Amino acid sequence: MYNILKGTFLVSDGAFKNWRLIFFFLALAILMIASSHTTDRKVHKIAQLSEQVKALRSSYVETRALLMDFKMESVVKKRLAAKGIKSSVNPPFKIIVNSKSN
Repeated sequence: MYNILKGTFLVSDGAFKNWRLIFFFLALAILMIASSHTTDRKVHKIAQLSEQVKALRSSYVETRALLMDFKMESVVKKRLAAKGIKSSVNPPFKIIVNSKSN
């Protein structure tokens, strides 16, 4: 324990093995940190995309409800009445054409 605190294991004759082990652990630590940062970036991107999906769904539902309102007969009548077009008093009738072939 005293040698570790003094640091003599880094400068002794067999120090090359120790340096290789230290560099190996250093490389592993850097790899783990980089992996953690990459994962955090992906998590933030997923959260951002989820928020966008929620906003787009909300916009879709709102637009669909507005379209349903515009398609209602009463709304169409009101908008066309402003242009001078009124609904017919007489109901529509069907025209049947009989073709005679020889």
